[in-house]
Amino acid sequence: MQYFVVMIDCGRRGLEAVVDPEITRREVISRVSPGEYQNILFIHEVADDCVDDVTEAILAEAALPEIPPEDLDLQASRHDHARDLRKHEKA
Repeated sequence: MQYFVVMIDCGRRGLEAVVDPEITRREVISRVSPGEYQNILFIHEVADDCVDDVTEAILAEAALPEIPPEDLDLQASRHDHARDLRKHEKA
């Protein structure tokens, strides 16, 4: 039996492992490419008794574009910062 484990970092919500024995390598790549899977920590291929880290290979095949820092979601960062400030205010 062969399957893939895609570990995704969901931030404050924790980690999410996507494990589906029906999904193929091609399907994993097709989900990584458009960004359906984001914040990938690792991708492991499990086959018989072996576990291989295929993260770099799949990300290279998916050809994810580099996102320049100026395109990051700065509005979300400002909201997080404002919430942190409110949380630490004295009552």
